Amino acid sequence: MSNQQSLQAGEMKGQAQEKTSEWIDSAKDTANTAQHKTCEASQSAKESGQHGQEQASGFLQQTGEKVMDMASGAADSVKSTLGVGDHAHKK
Repeated sequence: MSNQQSLQAGEMKGQAQEKTSEWIDSAKDTANTAQHKTCEASQSAKESGQHGQEQASGFLQQTGEKVMDMASGAADSVKSTLGVGDHAHKK
């Protein structure tokens, strides 16, 4: 190889190494950005799940109270119809 060819080969090798380094840095930046976005999405999903769980808990409690009120009302109606219980003594 002549000096000119050696010089060109060295320049090409240096350019290839620089380009490779740029690609690696770019890939690292992309991976870090993806990791950050994944963490944000995970936190958002966690918060959303907690909020949904709180809403469901409140809904179930309200539903349970309504069912208990209905059952109590039905029991009072049956007692009244049969003439037993507190309603029978109030007449």
